[in-house]
Amino acid sequence: MGTVERIRAARGGGEVDLLLADCRLVNVLSGEVHQTSVAVDGGVVVGLGEGYEARNRVDAGGRFVIPGLIDAHVHTESSMVAVGRFASAVVPRGTTAVVTDCHEIANVMGVPGIEYIMESAAGVPLDVYVVLPSCVPATPLETSGAVLEAADLEPLLDRPGVVGLGEVMNFPGTIAGDPSVVAKLELFAGRPVDGHAPGLSGRDLCAYIAAGPDS
Repeated sequence: MGTVERIRAARGGGEVDLLLADCRLVNVLSGEVHQTSVAVDGGVVVGLGEGYEARNRVDAGGRFVIPGLIDAHVHTESSMVAVGRFASAVVPRGTTAVVTDCHEIANVMGVPGIEYIMESAAGVPLDVYVVLPSCVPATPLETSGAVLEAADLEPLLDRPGVVGLGEVMNFPGTIAGDPSVVAKLELFAGRPVDGHAPGLSGRDLCAYIAAGPDS
């Protein structure tokens, strides 16, 4: 749908694809709940209110309508099911997008584990964004299936769906300037970097934030 067509649909110039009638629309900005109808055309919400003609009309019966929920921090492999099955559980409950940190499967399988998650996410009715794991293994005390350095992550950096660096759990290494940690932070400079630093405060926290984690 082009811009002109979207404008025409929003102004009521012809039938829209779908009208959700008798909704309670949750305004997530103001906290208000609006009794209204929602017009959808070309997969886009084009209007609110009565008076729209539609090819398909669904009476919501006063049910709540909300924007899709985004789970901003999840490890889909922790569910012990493939991404498609994970989607079948969460999408009907309102989650339409997730940001997944694959460090658990990467700790066992390395890069092939990350690629498996990305490939199995293709075609599912859920937007799956990936933050690449920063700590594989999480500690040097583990016997892990892989060790991922910045050079291992770099080929994945521009893959579709990759949006940043996963939680930087090695905060002692971060504030000490560990070369392995610093290389990953520099690789993701200018991109989102997920933080994980329980208990840090004062100058140690300042140093951690200065290194790059921003969430």
